[in-house]
Amino acid sequence: MNFLFPWTSERKTEVRHPPTSAVVTIQDHSTRRVSLRELVEEKCPSLHAPFHPAWWLPNGHLQTLYCVLGDFSQRDKIVYKRTMLRLKDGGTLGLDFTPVDDTNLRPDAPIVVVLHGLTGGSYESYVRAILSPVCLPPSEGGLGYRAVVVNFRGCAGVPITSPQFYSAGHTDDFRQAIFYISTLFPDAPLLGIGFSLGANVLTRYVAEEGQHCRLRSACVLGCPWNLAANNKWLDSTYIGNIYSKGMGQNLVNLLKSHLNSLSQTPEHDVSKAAMTAVALNKPTIGEFDNTFTKVGGGSSPPWPFASGADYYEYASSHKVLDDVRIPLLSINAADDPVVQEVPMDAKGNEWIIMALTSHGGHLGWFEPDDDWGQVRRWIRRPVLEWFHATAEVLQRETPQHLDIREVDGYLTEVGRENLGCRVLHDKEQIIRGTEGQAGILAGL
Repeated sequence: MNFLFPWTSERKTEVRHPPTSAVVTIQDHSTRRVSLRELVEEKCPSLHAPFHPAWWLPNGHLQTLYCVLGDFSQRDKIVYKRTMLRLKDGGTLGLDFTPVDDTNLRPDAPIVVVLHGLTGGSYESYVRAILSPVCLPPSEGGLGYRAVVVNFRGCAGVPITSPQFYSAGHTDDFRQAIFYISTLFPDAPLLGIGFSLGANVLTRYVAEEGQHCRLRSACVLGCPWNLAANNKWLDSTYIGNIYSKGMGQNLVNLLKSHLNSLSQTPEHDVSKAAMTAVALNKPTIGEFDNTFTKVGGGSSPPWPFASGADYYEYASSHKVLDDVRIPLLSINAADDPVVQEVPMDAKGNEWIIMALTSHGGHLGWFEPDDDWGQVRRWIRRPVLEWFHATAEVLQRETPQHLDIREVDGYLTEVGRENLGCRVLHDKEQIIRGTEGQAGILAGL
């Protein structure tokens, strides 16, 4: 892949369609059959428009650093209502729903289901930049949808209640969250969006579910795809090493905040790995994964792995693109300093649209706002168009889902009785979306 340097005048977005495109039914002025490519060209015009970065953020490094260091406390303010889910293995997820007062929304209003980045949560500016217009009423220029952010174990104030963390390759936690959301709003189309690590999880989930996927569509932003190749890229350059150590230290700091919980089972392999990991001094993300994630990043099987490299081989999402059977839109930036391997051919899968902007960094995509010196995220326009097209224009044939039942107080899916979740009714709380985690660099 060509790395586009900041002084290039090129601003085009490369949108790659497969050789054959899935044929779908849409209903706008009339009901008609079109290719997925035609749907995107008609209903997502912003995707094909050039992205012009703010002149003072001309390259991927500055775009990424602004994502980390910029002040977004007064932008896209969102209030969530958190529901805690206890999983069958004893773990806990935090589901942040917005808007808090949804009494004016119809029961079948589409729901955007979010997976955040590496050590993030519902407070992240990139999450709020999308959800703010998603949940704004149509009379105010929004879509008028519901949204829910699935906060991983240990993230955004979610407690660790079992000897297990999360990772780029563990999909069962998201799967169990979908059990609950599908049961709570059985008539609502679900639209998935994932950022960075969350994008990798979402892609793998969609591929694993195939034609039975409970999501109407998916959108992945800044997906790392080939974890081994991108980790090698980070380790091979001085500036890449800086990013890698920033992400690695974020993970160490997050793990430290849960050490008391993990130490309740000192003889457990995950607890032992955690004690070793928190003693690391400014590790790269590869060093952290080779110490902890290979052991504590998911349930058994397939965890634990013999090495971080084995974990990367298992968890990478570029290998599973063949199995995607719902419309999936991927957007990466060519100057992303964190992700340099993007599978633009998507293995020829007719359900996937791949887009690569010339600029934007890692989850940045900042362009000038109307006020002098202010920025906004370009990415929100194509994403909102994609949501509207796939939720309200696209007509999906009724998928064949496995039944969800309540067994011994847990919602579980037939054939997956090892998985299940229940609501902790005494743990609901109001979450201010701009309040992040202490000791964690936001935006990564």
